Amino acid sequence: MAVTPPVAAPAEPAPTPTFATAAEAGVTLVQAPAFDVATAAPALSAFRSSCASLQSKVDRSGLTQPSDWRAVCAEATSVADADAARFFADRFDWVQVGDGAAFSTGYYESEIPGVRTRQTGFDVPVYGKPASLVRCTRPDGTSGRGRVDADGACLPYFTRAEIEDGALSAETPIAWVADPIDLFFLQVQGSGRLHGPNGEVMRIGYAEQNGQPYVAIGRLLRDRALLPKGGATMDGIIAWMRAQPDGGKSLMRENPSYVFFRELGGSGPLGALNVPVVPQVSVAIDPAFVPLGAPVFLQLDAFAGQRLWVAQDTGGAIKGANRFDTYWGAGDAAKAFAGKLSSKGKALLLLPKGSAARLAASGASTQR
Repeated sequence: MAVTPPVAAPAEPAPTPTFATAAEAGVTLVQAPAFDVATAAPALSAFRSSCASLQSKVDRSGLTQPSDWRAVCAEATSVADADAARFFADRFDWVQVGDGAAFSTGYYESEIPGVRTRQTGFDVPVYGKPASLVRCTRPDGTSGRGRVDADGACLPYFTRAEIEDGALSAETPIAWVADPIDLFFLQVQGSGRLHGPNGEVMRIGYAEQNGQPYVAIGRLLRDRALLPKGGATMDGIIAWMRAQPDGGKSLMRENPSYVFFRELGGSGPLGALNVPVVPQVSVAIDPAFVPLGAPVFLQLDAFAGQRLWVAQDTGGAIKGANRFDTYWGAGDAAKAFAGKLSSKGKALLLLPKGSAARLAASGASTQR
């Protein structure tokens, strides 16, 4: 599906919400709006692949229960592509979370030089999930990703700087790449393909994250007025980093988050549902605010059309209500589009028919 290229100047993201879940933020039932019907059939296919997860996993958003999805998922198996638009319009409650004011970026499958075995010119390690990275309970009673020391205490896991300084030197990398900036942005994207000088291609995808907070380096550059207004695109950020004496190393270290990878088989990168993400269909969300696997309607200012997506992925930077990251595939065109996409708009979630009535009874929903 062709779309008009996005405007280059990024919009400001919406303020971080104070609510912990969508149910806490509250939802409003609205009429299904007009949308690009050409997006319905691909969304239906992606929705079908999400149904196993929707019917078996707890919805962290608090909006649905696994049993809510059974009837609509069963019906989806027999809906023809030509009837997909009507299916989405009629068989779901369309709701907005909070005021529905959305902010969306784009991501893609990176392609960078890399090899399985270290060789000249490929000196930057790509790590799989370390055995020392576990979920443990900290002294304050909270739990999460960390490491256990010799005394049995749960400590925060190593930061990006500590890993780059050798904290995981005992680990065997799954691959090696040529450029640390390439690896940094591959970690931001969450998946990619490594191309070796002999033509070998290795596809890798997200395996785990170190539990450290994600810090957006583009925002740091913008806040410090180190890039011109509208210049905090991926190309602008990379150009600034390469112009620094340390190659941007100090800036990258201000983001302590670090992603570990695993080798992937198949024809495409896997999202958080462990199914392949689909260009111009799959979207990354915060599962505390969107049921992972649910259809999503986005109307973004950056390009024409009101489109259906399916929540099939998550991301370290994708936090809060109405925050989205749309997937655009692989290759130069996808990279150029996703790297510039930074847009405000409106968002609606599609929940199984009857969900809004139950939420209204619980006080988490209103109608208009």
